[in-house]
Amino acid sequence: MNLPRLFPSSKPFMRMYLRLPVHSTINCHKNRLLIFLLAIAMVAVVLVVLLIINLNGNKLFHSFNAKPTAYQLENAFPNLKFNSPVEFVHAGDGTNRIFVLEQEGVIKVFDNSSSVKAATTYMDIRDKVDDLGEMGLLGIAFDPNFKENGYFYVNYNRRNPLETIIARFKANNYKDAKVYPASELIIMRFPQPYDNHNGGKVAFGPDGYLYIAIGDGGAWGDQHNYSQNRSSILGKMLRIDVHKTDKGNYGIPADNPYVGNTEGFREEIYAYGLRNPWRFSFDSKTGQMWVGDVGQNEFEEIDIVTKGGNYGWRLKEANRCYNPRNDCDPSNVLIDPIHQYPRGDGTSVTGGYVYHGKRIPALEGKYIFADYARGNVWALSFNGNTKTGNELLSTDGGPVSSFGVDANEEIYILDHSSGQIKRLVASK
Repeated sequence: MNLPRLFPSSKPFMRMYLRLPVHSTINCHKNRLLIFLLAIAMVAVVLVVLLIINLNGNKLFHSFNAKPTAYQLENAFPNLKFNSPVEFVHAGDGTNRIFVLEQEGVIKVFDNSSSVKAATTYMDIRDKVDDLGEMGLLGIAFDPNFKENGYFYVNYNRRNPLETIIARFKANNYKDAKVYPASELIIMRFPQPYDNHNGGKVAFGPDGYLYIAIGDGGAWGDQHNYSQNRSSILGKMLRIDVHKTDKGNYGIPADNPYVGNTEGFREEIYAYGLRNPWRFSFDSKTGQMWVGDVGQNEFEEIDIVTKGGNYGWRLKEANRCYNPRNDCDPSNVLIDPIHQYPRGDGTSVTGGYVYHGKRIPALEGKYIFADYARGNVWALSFNGNTKTGNELLSTDGGPVSSFGVDANEEIYILDHSSGQIKRLVASK
């Protein structure tokens, strides 16, 4: 094993040996033995440290001082298991139902009770969806007037051609146990150059408009610079009015940043400069919009998104210049994240929610988010747009694909691999 940094030279040992007493052969042998044993001990320590680093993915150096002790994760619905769950929502219809998206193209529904025995299929569109890799049925949003009109909207991918579809489906009655795919109306469709970085979430904001998270098109480094190109729909947060038809099956809100522009910018754009916005949400108390944006190779970031904002990619990755490596923001217009973390703490951020439930008062008003690759779950404290702290709640989240909240604003965590829906509980 090569250990040049720990043992840069044999000279210090030689000097130590030369200073030892020479009048006694016994003392000489003793000191040689001590040096030999010391060297063996140091090599053993190095080997143990390297083994720990390898087994823990460098967590030793990033999370040792923040080992969580106050919270545990439990299976919120012990009788249920889902196939690659990616979204958890309620319809706001007073029925106490939860809807879970399975990436392959199935929407499951069940009563929000820990003792529920089974989830049933609400809608199955597997024949429309391609779920290879990061593709699939990725988002669902129930219309604010779902109880009256039965409308809900989904975001899914298909191949041949490779594209993203934003579609509306209709329940005949809001209490229906099943919805048929034949009710589909395609609202938007646009091509994807690659099959990763799809974003995918859709959600209605406090203003009643539909927001859509779109990734930069995929591959590596945003090679085509889509995120900064406002003539492209990729790498953006979109906002549309699904109750108007001036763009076909949707309309443009009158206060969108680029309404009526003469530069060829897409009028659907609400904000830009995003790489792969994987889950966003609105603070139910303030309306503030939170996004987890997956990084390239150095940082993961959390952004507070505002109308017309430029969040930097590919000019920046988090708050560091990416392309170009220097002087990437001469006009100082790029908006830095409220929080970022290095690759030692995770490699794929999953955005969450600001907690306003009742079960865990200590988390009130904190933004709960996670990392898909490491299973870390955190609570970010903030004042306005400024971070004031970040607490590691758990390292046992598994591959957290998404968070969800129920009608009582209690938060749930989706384990993409095990298919469990988890929730935080205070340790006893």
